[in-house]
Order: sequence, then structure tokens, then C-alpha cells
Amino acid sequence: MTSQDSTAHAVGQRLENDGVRFAIAGYTDLHGNLKGKMVPIGHFVDMAGGSELFTGAALDGLPQEVNDEELSARPDLDRGVVLPWQPEVALFLSRLTVGGEDFAASTRNVLERQVRAAAQEGLSMNLGVETEFFVLTDGEDSRGNVSDRDTLDKPCYAVPPLLDNLHWMQELVDHMNHLGWDVYSFDHEDARGQFEIDFAYSDAMTTADRVVIFRAMANEVARRHGAYASFMPKPFADRSGSGAHFNMSLADLATGANLFESDQDPRGAGLSQRGYHFAAGIVRHAAAICAVIAPTVNSYKRLVRQGSMSGSTWAPIFASCGNNNRTNMLRIPLGGGRVECRAVDSAANPHLAAALLLAAGLEGIRDEAELDSFHTENLHAVDPREYEKRGLVLLPRTLEEAIDAFEADPFTQEVCGKELWSSFIDLKRDEWTSYTTAVTDWELDRYLRFY
Repeated sequence: MTSQDSTAHAVGQRLENDGVRFAIAGYTDLHGNLKGKMVPIGHFVDMAGGSELFTGAALDGLPQEVNDEELSARPDLDRGVVLPWQPEVALFLSRLTVGGEDFAASTRNVLERQVRAAAQEGLSMNLGVETEFFVLTDGEDSRGNVSDRDTLDKPCYAVPPLLDNLHWMQELVDHMNHLGWDVYSFDHEDARGQFEIDFAYSDAMTTADRVVIFRAMANEVARRHGAYASFMPKPFADRSGSGAHFNMSLADLATGANLFESDQDPRGAGLSQRGYHFAAGIVRHAAAICAVIAPTVNSYKRLVRQGSMSGSTWAPIFASCGNNNRTNMLRIPLGGGRVECRAVDSAANPHLAAALLLAAGLEGIRDEAELDSFHTENLHAVDPREYEKRGLVLLPRTLEEAIDAFEADPFTQEVCGKELWSSFIDLKRDEWTSYTTAVTDWELDRYLRFY
């Protein structure tokens, strides 16, 4: 028995002793949706050795032909979780391989490559993600609020509807804490039916895995309470959208010290020079990165200047960096020590998003890149005629613009690998074409009897 088999046997035995009956070798498609195969716990050692095979051609964004060798899922035994809402099942997110080698187009493998690149420079990325989402009921239009008191035009931080939703939210928070995620805050967000749950940051891979699990867990818990969770970025034209703000810092791999903290920042934001180089690298590639961190047609209805009932979208529209100012793409929160990317939305594949942001930041550090400007003003209030004078560059306005930028920037192919890069472009261009050729209710209401 190899040492890996011995480890797998010990893990499987412990799970079985704890009452686990089934295990899932899981991974995600390009959208970040959870996929996998399940085995009885007695076959756990086989699963750990890669017994579960998948046809990549059956999934979005795993570029394979139907005649290609199947992919094998190799579970990450150190990161398995017993599902709190279904404790007879354990989930192990996995590394995908083909022919005994890593499958380059797996988004989790893409992030692993960047984690290794950072480690070679003695660095580790810490990542925290603010999870925003809607919980709704199947009302007349399938978009009803759980609480009949969730009616305010400015419902952010409203306590009554938060209490009305505590039955499912308490269960979800308990599950998260059972997994050791350390939930430290949750609230009613800026839109009716919208919530945010914040939990402790961790290394980039752990946090990205947790976001995948969180989406599945939120949906399961909401469903058990007669509702459903939606991570669609902008489900309502008159309400704020759902972001998934990435809070990033680099740590010394040996000591764990936060290398973005500084009490000598001349800008007064508490960020080190290395942190500013990291931010400048992201700003440099912001347009291309947008295709991944805001990956849907709907994403760009969130990234607008104004449009929600509360008077602001709370979303950035410029490739910019500033202090504790929520109108920037990159914000340095009070206290400093980290960079927050506010353009990431809840539909993003967390592994691919983290990979591109980390790669861009590392490039900025290597090149000692500098920010052209640092914004403390309300950028939503700036007159468009002032954009160029103030050094403001708009983020892509549509998915098509973002994909054009993604395809034009050699950086994205270098990070993703040619196969995933091509597959992503093809998939998203098809999505855009499908959208632009659809006839919507808005068009029918406006034009059918007008002409």
C-alpha cells in the first residue's frame, strides 16, 4: 500500500466511523457550478486514487472532444468536508488530471498554478469574499420576498426583515460555523430580499473552495425553507446587484506576516508599497479580468453608475484604485493592509477569478508597477467630460466589450492556458450572441404596437 493509499484509507475509515456513507469527488465547470460523482464510502480509497472519470465534452468550459481520454478527479484529501445539511455525505473538491498529468484547463488547477508561482517568491495570498445573494420565494413572478415586511425603498441593514429571515439564515450560519468558517457578521443588504454573510478569510484556494460550497449550501438551506437562493448578479432592474467583493493581501509564506500592512503609507490608506504595486497590476489588466470576475450578460447591468431604488448601485465603473471609497474598482478599506476588488460579482467562478487577480497582482509587484492616479472622490458624481482629465478609464460596459479585452490581452492566455482561454471566449461569445438575438419583453412592450 502506498503512502497515499494509506492516507486515503485512514481518511475513509474516519469518515465511516463518523457515519458518512457516501463521498463525492467534486470539481466545477467554467461557471463555478459544482459537479462530481458519488461513491459508497467503501470505495473511498479507489476514489482517492482517481477512479472517478468524467467526459469533459459534457461540461461547459472543459475543452475536450468526445473522443478524448476521460478526465480523472483526484480528491484533495486535506480539504474534504462532511456536508452539514446531509451528514452522510462528504465532499472532496478535486484536482482534474488526464493521462496522469494535471488537466491544464481545470479552473482549480489554474489557481493552483498561481498559488505555486506566489510560493516560489515566498508569498501566499490571503483571500476573503463577501457573499451577497438573494433569497426569494416562488411567488407569482417567482421572485417574491420571504418577508412581507421587506418593502422599504432603502432596506439596507433593516432589522425586521432580517429577523423574519432568521429561520433559514440561522441554519446556514450554523452550518458554516460547524465547518469552521467563523462567520463574524451577516445582514440585510441594500436590496429587498438580499443578504450578505461574511466569514473569516483564509488562503486563496481554501476560500475559493468555500465559495463553491457556500453557493450549494445556501441553495439547499433555502430550498428546505420553501425558498431559493440566487447568485444572479442583477435580478432586479430597480434594486442593487450582488457583488462578491474579493479582499486580498499577500503574506510572507514563512512567517505569515501581512506584507500589505504599513503605518508609513504617504497616502494615509495603510497600504504598503508592495500592496500598491499589486493593485497597479490589477488595474493594468482590469478590462480583461472583467470578463472573468463579471462573467455574464447580466453582470454589466450591475456595473453601472446609478440605477437602484436606494440611489446608488454601489458598484464600480472605472479601472481605478482609491482609499475607503466604494466607487473605485479597487478600494483600500479602513485600517489598510488589504486590497478589495469590488467588481467581482456573485456569478464569478471563484477559482478562476482568484487566479487572474493573483497573477495580475504578482506581475505588478515584479514590474514595480505604479498607479497613475489614486481616487478619494465620489467617482459616480464625476462629469463624463472630466474622465480623461482625471485619468479615469471605464470598465467594459458589456460582456462583449469584456470578452474583446480578454481576447486582446496576452496576459489572460498566459494565465489560463490556450485551451481554457479559447473555450472561455467561445462560450461567452455564444452567450452574448444568444442575448443580442433574443426578443425581450421590453422590446415587445415598447415596439409591438408602437410601429
